[in-house]
Amino acid sequence: MLITDQKALEEFCASVSEEEFLTVDTEFLREKTYYPKLCLVQIGCADGRAIAVDPLAESIDLEPVFALFDNPDILKIFHAARQDLEIFYNLTGRLPTPFFDTQIAAMVCGYGEQVGYEALVRDITGGSLDKSVQYTNWSVRPLSDVQVEYALGDVTHLVGIYQHLKDELAARGRVEWVFEEEEALADLSLYAADPEDAWQRVKIKSPKPQTLAVLKALAAWREQRAQDKDIPKNWVMRDETLADMAARVPKDVAGLKKIRNISDKVADGNSGQKLLKIIDKALQSDPKSWPEVTRKKPPSPRVVATIEVLKMLLKICAANQAVAAKLIACAADLEAIAKHDEADVPALKGWRREIFGDYALRLKKGEIAIGLKDGKIVMIEVTS
Repeated sequence: MLITDQKALEEFCASVSEEEFLTVDTEFLREKTYYPKLCLVQIGCADGRAIAVDPLAESIDLEPVFALFDNPDILKIFHAARQDLEIFYNLTGRLPTPFFDTQIAAMVCGYGEQVGYEALVRDITGGSLDKSVQYTNWSVRPLSDVQVEYALGDVTHLVGIYQHLKDELAARGRVEWVFEEEEALADLSLYAADPEDAWQRVKIKSPKPQTLAVLKALAAWREQRAQDKDIPKNWVMRDETLADMAARVPKDVAGLKKIRNISDKVADGNSGQKLLKIIDKALQSDPKSWPEVTRKKPPSPRVVATIEVLKMLLKICAANQAVAAKLIACAADLEAIAKHDEADVPALKGWRREIFGDYALRLKKGEIAIGLKDGKIVMIEVTS
């Protein structure tokens, strides 16, 4: 059901206001904007009802939807929630709460790393998705029946997936594992892009403090401009242009014209003057405030060897517990554990320590070893 009328939206939202959970998905575009452009909101419930709300319809106000998302008694179910959460944060300044991400749940239940929605639909519900309209322009109206049917399928199938994963998590005693992982997604700083931090996402060959100071100022200007105009930041200026300016530090128009992708028109105009002022202000700032990048020392050969053994152990533990290895420990965790037995990393805390961390420490102490048994890599107790 496609909703383009406010009264119909309010009636639906009122009818599901006491549901235990709702499944949620969105269709959006981002090719020509800084912020994702919301084109459709899909909501489903346990009894099979589902709607697709057209936020581009003139008469639609999404406040009834936002009220549902604010309701603490209704669990909002997403798959790969990160982008959907960002959309709602940009629209309201807050996140739907509480929420549940079936991609994370699937990783906890052994369906692999970042398992796709289509695979879960096939494996859990036995259904299939028509992907022929997946990459259509969702902002073009009217939407076709095929588009609406595809969009609704994303939330109707999600009901069965959630119910299956919920039961599996409960049977394994892993419900809290999922909510613990989702705490990271609930961090609002993930969705509020601070222009002052934008420089950290620009690659530069010479990370000297002065170069980084100029880069930080230029990247902040670009990010703010892209946000204000709601256009992709590369439409304002490309990364390589920012990096080239930061490295060359042009002092005048002639210097600007030597920068890649800076046209004579830009260099001679108001934008050129603005860029030169930004660069000069950065150079005049207190050097003590300039960013510094500490070059990481490569690990010693002994640590490298320990990391490689820990990688094998991680694969064994992940397979034994049917949990995605990526969810248990990352490369930085393994390096930290290889260096220190009391490393402050997630892999040595909570459920991760129980299924992997303690084994990692025992491996380092020589209490267990890794070997082959019946053609499989396994942990072997070391007897004295």
